[in-house]
Amino acid sequence: MHYYRYENAEVSCCYKYLMFSYNIIFWLAGTAFIAIGFWAWSEKGVLSDLTQVTRLHGFDPVWGVLVVGTVTFILGFAGCVGALRENICLLKFFSGVIGFIFFLELTAAVLVFVFQGQVREWINDFFLANVKAYREDIDLQNLIDSLQKLNHCCGAKDPNDWNLNVYFNCTKDNPSREKCGVPFSCCISDPADTVVNTQCGYDVRISGTPSQWGNTIYVKGCMMALEEWLPRNLYIVAGVFIVISLLQQGFSKFTFKGPNLNSHQRQKVQNNYYKTYNFI
Repeated sequence: MHYYRYENAEVSCCYKYLMFSYNIIFWLAGTAFIAIGFWAWSEKGVLSDLTQVTRLHGFDPVWGVLVVGTVTFILGFAGCVGALRENICLLKFFSGVIGFIFFLELTAAVLVFVFQGQVREWINDFFLANVKAYREDIDLQNLIDSLQKLNHCCGAKDPNDWNLNVYFNCTKDNPSREKCGVPFSCCISDPADTVVNTQCGYDVRISGTPSQWGNTIYVKGCMMALEEWLPRNLYIVAGVFIVISLLQQGFSKFTFKGPNLNSHQRQKVQNNYYKTYNFI
């Protein structure tokens, strides 16, 4: 049996340790996301009663954290071990998944551009569904409050969207103290205030019109705020997308180097190399 001798390392050391360093961070980040997700579930009692997962009528942010953490952990593991042990299977798996993610990102960007009207309607319906489930999950509640405070908005189209929530609707038989109100995240806060007034939205919508509520709460809907934010930050969003895509594609090009051999000879050399050194 003939062996071809490589003058250089089988894998570029630069790529090898750069990829290892890059993926060890993602591996640790994935572990942290998974731990945070399970901690959040334990705080809500989901781990002791898994049926609570099916009772949620809105989006549970913990699902997003767990999915991102799991994917990041698996990719980080494949990238780290594949680079360190020069394992072809793990590197191909890593490259394939990264390529698939890049394809999904590109497809999503094209679909959003082509079907802007449908996407806007879907986001609006999604937001309204979560407004309805606002009090059912503490993580969802915190997420909506953060979105409304950061974007200075209230509801999907206007503050009256909060009529969909059983605690804030204006029906006569609603016994809630928050009747005809809005969450505190809709309130226009004074920068000098050091304590958050969680009751500032009480009774705001009992009388008057949205234009008259402007001195107390934000009257702009979050859909409009999003539509205003995107054009202002389009170049930033596009730049981040391009950088992430280039990084993904750069690491997916991580390949073996050797002398000028045809594909059959190269495959034979690589197989002999792994058999000799018993790489996993």
